[in-house]
Amino acid sequence: MPCSDLPLLARIDSPDAVRRLPMEALPALARELRDCLIENVSRTGGHLAANLGTVELTIALHYVFNTPHDRLVWDVGHQSYPHKLLTGRREAMATLRQHGGLSGFPNIDESRYDAFGTGHSSTSISAALGMALAARASGSRRRAIAVIGDGAMTAGMAFEALNHAGDLDADLLVVLNDNEMSISPNVGGLSNYFGRLLSSRLYHGMREGGKRVLSVMPDGVRELARRTEEHVKGMVLPGTLFEELGFNYIGPVDGHDLDDLIRTLRTVRELNGPQFVHVVTRKGKGYPPAEANPCAYHGVGRFDPKTGKSTTPGTGPSYTEIFGQWLCDAAEQEPRLVAITPAMREGSGLVAFSERFPERYFDVGIAEQHAVTLAAGMARDGLRPVVAIYSTFLQRAYDQLIHDVALQRLPVLFAIDRGGLVGPDGPTHAGAFDLSFLRCIPELVIMAPSDEAECRRMLSTGLHHNGPSAVRYPRGCGPGHTPDATLEPLPIGQARVVREGCEVALLAFGSMVAPALAAGERLDASVVDMRFIKPLDLARLQSVAANHTLLVTLEENATAGGAGSAVAEALNGLGVERPLLQLGLPDRFIEHGDRQRLLAECGLDADGIERAVRARLGLPCQLDASQAISPT
Repeated sequence: MPCSDLPLLARIDSPDAVRRLPMEALPALARELRDCLIENVSRTGGHLAANLGTVELTIALHYVFNTPHDRLVWDVGHQSYPHKLLTGRREAMATLRQHGGLSGFPNIDESRYDAFGTGHSSTSISAALGMALAARASGSRRRAIAVIGDGAMTAGMAFEALNHAGDLDADLLVVLNDNEMSISPNVGGLSNYFGRLLSSRLYHGMREGGKRVLSVMPDGVRELARRTEEHVKGMVLPGTLFEELGFNYIGPVDGHDLDDLIRTLRTVRELNGPQFVHVVTRKGKGYPPAEANPCAYHGVGRFDPKTGKSTTPGTGPSYTEIFGQWLCDAAEQEPRLVAITPAMREGSGLVAFSERFPERYFDVGIAEQHAVTLAAGMARDGLRPVVAIYSTFLQRAYDQLIHDVALQRLPVLFAIDRGGLVGPDGPTHAGAFDLSFLRCIPELVIMAPSDEAECRRMLSTGLHHNGPSAVRYPRGCGPGHTPDATLEPLPIGQARVVREGCEVALLAFGSMVAPALAAGERLDASVVDMRFIKPLDLARLQSVAANHTLLVTLEENATAGGAGSAVAEALNGLGVERPLLQLGLPDRFIEHGDRQRLLAECGLDADGIERAVRARLGLPCQLDASQAISPT
């Protein structure tokens, strides 16, 4: 049923409308929210299971708190779809993650209800604490709420923020959306009872009164009472850690019981200081296919909402799948190989490896810094670690990459997925900067494959290299060059000419080789698959420069400091003066949308490359293959 035909939801254009509903109408609103989510995500793709699990929690938060005056920070941001539906964006949900449409994450430019942009995880407590301190500084009673979940509590940054917040007199509420991510035991009747007890006014009155009585008692009596309380609570509740950090812990609370949720949040709203509410939800709640397999429905393409089956057309193997197969094949031959991922087993293609080699597979949770230094320690004592990580997440472990791996010249291979634009996930997940921030690091070998076969060979190259290395590949499928089963490495620092032409040489890195070849046919230009960003093939570069009047670098990376800059620096070092056109991602954040369309808008498809070359040469920009550039 279209969302506009859902009677309650069709009347909700803001949280004020939610707050005007009687409580007995809220369960029906929750059912309609789930129907609307399934209908929309089945058409656009996106994150489904986590959002189905946060429906009641979202309703309760907006029902109790005065949003947007009260700041609501969602973490991780992909669980905020119900929030979007209740904050005036219902009609626009059909454009979710589409070009020019709604973002798949909270976006401060999209809505005043999105208090903070959260594409990466584990940032909400720090941001909300900052907002709580700003409210305190201005004398405002505005509340700051961080909703953290879907594994985000495994990151060190979350605990850094908790440690700081517990030492401050700030009105911060942290809501842990625990969707069975092994943070606490399963919730049963006893735990629900204690959750209700600890959130009641009676309990807080008794607790605070007890503190006042104990304040005049001898030190030994106060310490005995404190230890007794914590011991009893610690036996039946998972909140001792948070209490020790300085939070008032409440929970676990059933995240699908609206009455309990609203009663608990109303109580907490009136309390001062840092509060921690532990809410237990079920990923995929209300949609049987997602409940049965929440991992499969975490991020989905288009599907049939009646059956749950994908309607996305099949394609060839993705780079992620090529990596996963290589990893298993390499592990058969190299017993020292181990694989590490920061909570991205499915996304990074590690499912088969984790099942075949469980003792050599390490998922460290959302802890990128730890993942890299863990790999360094393993490499230091003889193992050959492969860190499977998204480009955008590697940004979070930059110091560890430099200090713990590169500085010590340790043989760690980084398999960097999602290099370049990522399409519907948008700028928070785009790998737009890795070539720039990697190539300035000494000792690091950096490779970018132009096709699937090259990807497999480069991974073998990195595994056999006695030092740090990185293979950076894009999201999705390559041009269709099926690799063979060998594990033959490449000579390090060796480019290859894939098309001989005249006048213009297109120096393409990674994913740009395919459009460069198409443009090269029209321009009668030479095309060089550069393969290595570091070290560059200086001999090939010098030879190409000597035989062409214009050099053009092509990369799916920011032009600032990227591979094109590396070529410019190399030419300068060689004393070669040659006109150089650097094409890459422009100096702005690229919004979400279809990846190929975005590349075209950035001038990185064959048409854009041809236009840019013709403009530099002062030739007509007619896209006509008959107008090839003639040799002088």
